[in-house]
Amino acid sequence: MRDSALIGPVEAPDLQVMTFNIRRRMPLDPRPADSWSRREPAVATVLGEARPTLLGVQEALPGQAGAVKRALGRGYRMLGHGRNADGRGEGTPLFFDSTRLRLLEWQQLAVSATPDVPGSRTWGNRTPRMLVRAVFLDRVTSARFIVINTHLDNASRRSRIEGARMLRQRAESDGLPTIITGDFNSGEGTEPLDELFSDGALVDAWHAAARRLSPLWGTFENYRDPRPHRKRIDWIVVSAAIEVSAVQIGVRRPKGVWPSDHLPVQAVVRIPAPDAV
Repeated sequence: MRDSALIGPVEAPDLQVMTFNIRRRMPLDPRPADSWSRREPAVATVLGEARPTLLGVQEALPGQAGAVKRALGRGYRMLGHGRNADGRGEGTPLFFDSTRLRLLEWQQLAVSATPDVPGSRTWGNRTPRMLVRAVFLDRVTSARFIVINTHLDNASRRSRIEGARMLRQRAESDGLPTIITGDFNSGEGTEPLDELFSDGALVDAWHAAARRLSPLWGTFENYRDPRPHRKRIDWIVVSAAIEVSAVQIGVRRPKGVWPSDHLPVQAVVRIPAPDAV
């Protein structure tokens, strides 16, 4: 399969959003394709070409998060830390272009019944799950909006459903236009996604987009050529009031190397002007 061009940098009032599970670095690499030392240059190429305004990353260990920030370049900031109670371990950091966006506040919460307790697990997930939530002001348009990045559990269906409910309720209570990025470990039409979209306040950016620049690839293809109409478990979700002009599932393999076992998802969005919210 040939590489396809990624959505690149955009100009105001548009924002480019990306979600990307970069596959955590393993202590022993059973397959050459899984080697982080092999994949890191490919990840850097993808991010350097895309330069999203906002990037939600999943499965990032601290050294990998640092590599992502270096690939994005000057002007980008990172929010978030490890999922363990001591703040260490795998994270779901959120990166943003600080020349375009001003950070107003942010927090990291556990995806559990006790969100303020770091590392807490209450819905059957063996490993802690968390979200990073940030409030931004667009320096160009003055729009205020919220971004949430997360990685729902891979094993516990209850945890995914409750996590989706937490995301929806969080978006509703915030009262601002919201963008959610993440690996939901759930495909379209499953209970977690039905829960997330249950009241119509949030919509799938893929279906909301005016243009789809790629086929509907599966996003977890495990270093294989993607096939259309397979399960899409990596999502960009937006408030219904947010305009989505384009969306794409990226197929980019620099020098023949897949950057991850997941494919990145990109969307070009426009936040409503303050007087329109």
